Amino acid sequence: MPLPCTLGFHCSHEQLPPSALLRIATLAAEAGFAAAMCSDHFHPWSERQGQSGFSWSWLGAALQATPMSFGTVCAPGQRYHPAVIAQAAATLSEMFPGRFWLAVGSGEALNESITGQTWPPKHERHLRLHESVSIMRALWAGERVTTRGFVRTEAARVYTRPVVPPLLLGAALSPDTARWAGSWADGLITVAGSRDDMRAVIEAFRESAGDAKPLFLQAAVSFARTDEEAASAAHDQWRHCVIPAAQLADLSSPAAFDRACADVDQNAVSAKLRVSSDIQRHLGWLHQDADLGFARIYLHNVARDHQERFIAACAERVIPSFNRACMEKPPR
Repeated sequence: MPLPCTLGFHCSHEQLPPSALLRIATLAAEAGFAAAMCSDHFHPWSERQGQSGFSWSWLGAALQATPMSFGTVCAPGQRYHPAVIAQAAATLSEMFPGRFWLAVGSGEALNESITGQTWPPKHERHLRLHESVSIMRALWAGERVTTRGFVRTEAARVYTRPVVPPLLLGAALSPDTARWAGSWADGLITVAGSRDDMRAVIEAFRESAGDAKPLFLQAAVSFARTDEEAASAAHDQWRHCVIPAAQLADLSSPAAFDRACADVDQNAVSAKLRVSSDIQRHLGWLHQDADLGFARIYLHNVARDHQERFIAACAERVIPSFNRACMEKPPR
């Protein structure tokens, strides 16, 4: 029987070169993480981060190099044609059955506007995303697809398909988006915030999705040798977390993000993220997440230079305790 809640590791392409990130992923697997996910960016959030490898090349290597399941969040419809994502996801799922999932969202101009197309308003991005989901599902079912909507598709067919298509999650930051995603997604992925905010997103998703579909969580934390180091690293690497979601979607370059965050102070960032050098405190936060009903929780240590330290601390004091607690709870 699977665990009621599985602990995963998030691999940030914005922060590390893909070769270094692959080494970190193998360390995470050796430490006992059962699952992983990665970002899918064309640009990093900030010039300070300075990296952005191609996730789809990297995912094949990571799935081969580790026994973990993997997933990513992407935005089909502009930078990617949904038929291309359908083929990419089908190939990974055929090679590694049951180990790849895909989440989709309406995206950010930071990554999608590189095509030179107009960046649409949110309601149009939602319509485009829903159309893209329909195209991908039809292709995974073996259909030949032609469309003339927000996305044009001409006689597309995916010939290499897995026996079971990948789990297709909806990515949501707000209750409204979560409620909408519940009408079409196989599950939900959201990000850690206040308990009240996370509960509102979950409840909205359940209103339209029911109780059976799984909930995934991406939790950004900052763990280092001291609280001061952890707070400084969070401020350096992840200060964009203070930007409201609507503005975050519309900024079109790392330089624009850096300008928008120029006056953000360290305390504001620490109030948004889980910042602590005490690994037991991180464990406590995870137990609270599990109590909200998340099936998988993916930890992202934004303190770029403390990945090995974080993984070692999780191996010793987080993963065994968390797994024991999960096994003692009845599945939801």
